[in-house]
Amino acid sequence: MNEVLKRFEEIGIIPVVVLDDAKDAVPLGKALVNGGLPAAEVTFRTAAAKESIAAMRKECPELLVGAGTVLTPAMVDDAIEAGAQFIVSPGFDKEVTEYCIEKGIPVTPGCATPADVQACYRLGLNVVKFFPAEPYGGLKTIKAIAAPYNMMKFMPTGGISEKNMEDYLKDDVILCIGGSWMVKKDMITNGEFDKIEELCRKAATKRDEVRKNG
Repeated sequence: MNEVLKRFEEIGIIPVVVLDDAKDAVPLGKALVNGGLPAAEVTFRTAAAKESIAAMRKECPELLVGAGTVLTPAMVDDAIEAGAQFIVSPGFDKEVTEYCIEKGIPVTPGCATPADVQACYRLGLNVVKFFPAEPYGGLKTIKAIAAPYNMMKFMPTGGISEKNMEDYLKDDVILCIGGSWMVKKDMITNGEFDKIEELCRKAATKRDEVRKNG
């Protein structure tokens, strides 16, 4: 497992972030670090994403920063140029995945079927995103898919919340979870970074409790 994936496992909860204005990137990054969730998957579907990643990398050295919703090799190039440390895609795209591997940047493709997981396994990956997690059956489905792929770990995203995060984090098949409940778009837009930090701290505390209790 590469260093980025090891950090995913350590952090446990990866905030999925939508930034419409790059000016919010640094205060958000600091709130994530101070709240105990020092990671950001910045969705690459806004005009501010590239600048936001660059700002976070420059001003928040403790923060693990990557690009999500990456759909094409050109987007991979833009993300790498901005300083992204990892790539996440919503679905499995062989061209994008192979391009990331060729570039030496960690990639976590979205998977929802055994065929997706099999394709990622054949490319040498050992961690995949499961998306959209809750609409596709949640932990029950992940465990069913994982049974023949006991070498794979999963990062479920989509419908994960404060209410169900504990169930996911308890299971050995889960490397980490992705979520946006602590970094909702309106909170970022309204500059409620203290609230974001508080929600991150609350999530981090619950993560630590799950780990302590086994």
